[in-house]
Amino acid sequence: MARPPRLLGNLLLLFSLAVLLAAATLYLDNDSGHGPAASLHLTQAGWQETVATGYTAPPAELDSANLPPAWQLVALPFSPSIALLRQAAAGAGAGATGHVPPGVRISWLKVAVDGLPVQARLLALYGIRVKTDGTIAVYINGKLAHQAQAEGPAWNSTRTPLWFTLDQHAGSAPVREILLRLEHSPASQTALSSLRLGPANTLQSAYHVRLWLQQQLPAMLSAAFMAVGVFSVCVWLRRPQEIAYLLFFNLAVTAFLRGLHFYVDLPVENDWFAWLTVNSLFWLVLAVHFFLCQLHQRPLVWLTRALVAVTLLIGVLTLPVLAVLPNMPTVTPLVYLIAPVMSMITCVAGWRHSPEGRLVVYGLFACTAMGMSDWLLQNNIINAEGWYLGAYAPAVCFITFGVLMYRRYIDAIAEVERVNAGLAERLKVREAELEASHQRLREIELRQTISDERQRLMQDMHDGLGSSLISAIRSVERGNISDERVSQILKDCLDDLKLTIDSMEPVEADLLLLLATLRFRLEPRLEGTGVKLLWEVRELPTLPWLNPSSALHILRIVQESIANILRHTGATEIRVATTDGVDGVQVHISDNGSGFDVAQALGQPGGRGLQNQRRRAASVDGKVSWQSNDTGTLFTLWLPLARKA
Repeated sequence: MARPPRLLGNLLLLFSLAVLLAAATLYLDNDSGHGPAASLHLTQAGWQETVATGYTAPPAELDSANLPPAWQLVALPFSPSIALLRQAAAGAGAGATGHVPPGVRISWLKVAVDGLPVQARLLALYGIRVKTDGTIAVYINGKLAHQAQAEGPAWNSTRTPLWFTLDQHAGSAPVREILLRLEHSPASQTALSSLRLGPANTLQSAYHVRLWLQQQLPAMLSAAFMAVGVFSVCVWLRRPQEIAYLLFFNLAVTAFLRGLHFYVDLPVENDWFAWLTVNSLFWLVLAVHFFLCQLHQRPLVWLTRALVAVTLLIGVLTLPVLAVLPNMPTVTPLVYLIAPVMSMITCVAGWRHSPEGRLVVYGLFACTAMGMSDWLLQNNIINAEGWYLGAYAPAVCFITFGVLMYRRYIDAIAEVERVNAGLAERLKVREAELEASHQRLREIELRQTISDERQRLMQDMHDGLGSSLISAIRSVERGNISDERVSQILKDCLDDLKLTIDSMEPVEADLLLLLATLRFRLEPRLEGTGVKLLWEVRELPTLPWLNPSSALHILRIVQESIANILRHTGATEIRVATTDGVDGVQVHISDNGSGFDVAQALGQPGGRGLQNQRRRAASVDGKVSWQSNDTGTLFTLWLPLARKA
C-alpha cells in the first residue's frame, strides 16, 4: 500500500498535540500548588450507600450525623467494587441471600476539610468527574450549596466536571465538611474523582481546560463529523449510484446521535437509553462494514450475514419490552465485549481486500481501542480521573474519512488531468491532420480558381475579342471594308481587351470602384472626340455577388451604351449617375444627342448591341431600359442587392 498522504500525518500530529494538552491538564489537576494561594487537595472520604423508594429532590439542609453510622473510609478517586456494593446492599436489607432490594440507591461521600491553607473571599470546589445517573447534591457544613442534573435519570455527568463557588463573606464559618449525595439506579455504577477546594482564580484554569477537552472539543469534533456526513448525503443525492456516500452519512449520523446525550439533556428512560447506547455500537460497526464493502467492491456475503444477524439478535434480546438481557452491570459489559470482536473481524476483512479500506481499518482500530478505554472507565476498572477517549473517536473518523475523500479528490484531479492531457494530444494530432487537409483543399481550390478564371478569360476573349477579329479578317479578305472601319474594329477589340483586364482587378463588391475603373479608361477617348463627360456617381451599397465574371458583364453593358452614343447619336455631352433603392441600385447614362426609335432598334436584325446588353444584364439578374426622344436618350441599368441562389 502507498504511504498515506502528508495531510494524514499532519492531522494525526494535531490530534497528538490535543492528547498532550490533556496530559498537561492532568498535571494541572494534580498540582498541589505553592504559596498562599494554593488549593487543598482532598483525597479521602467516608462512604456509604442507602436505599430510597424513588428519586427525590435533595433537602435544603442535611446533617451527616443523622445518616446511618455505616461510614467506610475510602480513597479518592473512588470507584466502589462489587464486593463493597454487596456489603452495602447487605447492610441495606439484602440479607444473607445477597439479593439487592429494589429502589433508588443513594451513595454518600463525606469529606472532612482540615487545614485549608488560605482564607479567600471566593472559594471553589472542583472535581474532574462525578459519575451517576441521578441527582448530584453537595452540602457544605450541612447546607445545600450545589445541585446538578434534574430529578430523575440523567446521562451527561460523566463528562461534566464538578464546579461551583462559595462566597465567603466576613463572618462566614470556615468549610469543615463536604457531603455529596449521589442518586443512581441499581443498574448503574458511581464514581468520584479527588476534589480540590481553594480560591476560584487558582482552580478555574484547570476546570476550563478540562471542560473544553472533555466536553466542548468533542462536541465540536462530533459536529464537524456530522457536517461532513451532510456533505456526503448531498453528494449522494446528485449521484445516487454512489452508495458509499449514503453509508458514510449513516455512519456520521449514528456517531453523532450516540454521543449527543453527553452535550444535550435528553429525557430518555433508563432502559431505553441503555438499549440505544449498547446497540449504537453494533450499528456503527455494521455501517463501517458496508462502507468497506463499497470500497473494495467485494460482497463478503458470509460476513455480512453474520454481522447483520448478531446486530439484530442483540437488538432484540436487549429490548426493554422483552427484558431477555436486562440492563444489569453483569450483562451489559458482556454485550459490550461483542462489539470489539465484530470490529476486529471487520478490520481483518477490510485490510485484506482494499488498499483504501486499510486507511479506514486504521481509524476503526483506533476507535475500537478508544471504546475499550471508555468501557474500562465506565465499569470502574480504571479510576474516575481517567479520560473518555471515545469522545475523540469522531476526530479519528473525521481525519480518516477526510483523508479518504482528500485522496479521492486528488486522484480525481489527476485522472482529469490525465484525460485532458490525452485529449490535448489527440486534439493536437487532429489539428495537424486538419491543417494538412485544409492546406490540400486550399491548393485544390487555388488550382480550380486559376482553371476557372483561365476558362472564363478564354470564353470572354472568344466571344468578344475573337469574334470581332474574325469578322474584321473576313471583311478585309473580301475587300469590302474601308480602312476607317478596320480601325474602328481594332479600337473595339482593344477596348474589349482592356475591359477583360479590368474585370480581373479586385473590386471587393464595390460598384463605385468598378465604374471608376471604367471612367479611367473612357476619359482619354472621350476627350479625343470632344464629348464632355459629366460624372454624378454617388455612394452605393456593396454588392456581395460582384465577382470578376459579373464585373465584366457590367463593364461591357456600360461600355456598349457609351459606344452607341458615340457612334449613332452625335451627342456632345454624356452624363453618368447612380441611384439606390430598396432592393437594388441603378446606373443611369444619358446624352443630349438626336435619339432613336427604341422599338425599331430592338426589332431590327442588326440591333444585336441592345440585345447583348439585355442578355448580359439578365446573366447577373439585372434589367436594362431605354427612353429616347429628339433631345436625347436615357439608358438605365438596374442591379439587385442580392442575387437569387
